[in-house]
Amino acid sequence: MPITKSAKKALRQSKTRRVGNLKRINAYKNAVKEFNKLVAAGKLDQAKSLLPKVYQSLDKAAKSGVIKPNKASRLKSHAILAIAKHA
Repeated sequence: MPITKSAKKALRQSKTRRVGNLKRINAYKNAVKEFNKLVAAGKLDQAKSLLPKVYQSLDKAAKSGVIKPNKASRLKSHAILAIAKHA
């Protein structure tokens, strides 16, 4: 456990940031999973309508530093390629 005042504050900050980061992580992972399920099921119209949500969640995760920008870019690329492949 932290002893000094600054260490206690750092712990509080860390806990708060962890909660926010987990929200971002879960948001992008759930969006990508849902998108991939729709593509695998052949529901391309629904998948296309979900694509902006996927892009938004990935961009927010990259902007906040939860994932790296190149990973976000790669996942977006894979999403659009999945639609093209199954179309």
